[in-house]
Amino acid sequence: MDWREMDPATLDAAYANLRAVPEAPAITAGWAAASARLRASRPDGLDRPYGSGERERWDLFPAADRGSPCLVFIHGGYWQRNSREGFACLAEGALAAGWSAALPGYTLAPDASLSRIADEIRRALDWLAAEGPGQGVAGPVVLSGWSAGGHLAALLSGHPSVRAALAISGIFDLEPIRGTTLNEKLSLTEEEIARLSPIRLPPPATPIAVAYGTGELPELQRQSRDFYAHRTANGGAGPLVPVEGKNHFDVMEELRAMDGKLFTAAAALLGA
Repeated sequence: MDWREMDPATLDAAYANLRAVPEAPAITAGWAAASARLRASRPDGLDRPYGSGERERWDLFPAADRGSPCLVFIHGGYWQRNSREGFACLAEGALAAGWSAALPGYTLAPDASLSRIADEIRRALDWLAAEGPGQGVAGPVVLSGWSAGGHLAALLSGHPSVRAALAISGIFDLEPIRGTTLNEKLSLTEEEIARLSPIRLPPPATPIAVAYGTGELPELQRQSRDFYAHRTANGGAGPLVPVEGKNHFDVMEELRAMDGKLFTAAAALLGA
């Protein structure tokens, strides 16, 4: 069904990832526990401020070789839940491959508009470009993100410091979100929908791998396929990466593992 023909309850359900995956709380609890262990084992680069806000901080995990690629990962949660601390374990594959990894935090809605959130990630990338080499992170950046983070990764993929991007299970057209209860905290405006929907913008030169699980909600799959089609039609580079049978949550294990389909796609963008 076209989302425009859905009643409010059906449209809500079309984007309700937690409702669609009953095991999601157990999966995210496992991520949080593994992330706490990783952060405890590598405390030196944690909580580096890039701005004055409480959440405007980086967790940095430098590689032994400061010139190695860096996987930047932006967490999801529909721009209104979660924090970077619970997702560090998703960098395990990158770290095992000898890459650096870096996770930025950002202020959540309703304390921040989506415009401000996007600006925070932009400023975070500015900081990493300027200060990262002094922190041991000087290699090419692959900007990645999941769900709301997939949206932000696609939106900020044209940042001058970004060599390539991996947008996982993202929201690339914000218009349907305005018709859901998610918008109660976001309060999206027409101007924001036009300016912050990656599918409505000319593709940057940066190659983007657009990834999703084939077990995800149909609307999430459609968002990724439509965004890839938009990019292809307008000269954008990078593959579509459907991950067979994976849902909105377990698809991330393919980034967490060094030989996973998502990390392999990220490495391929750099020829690494």
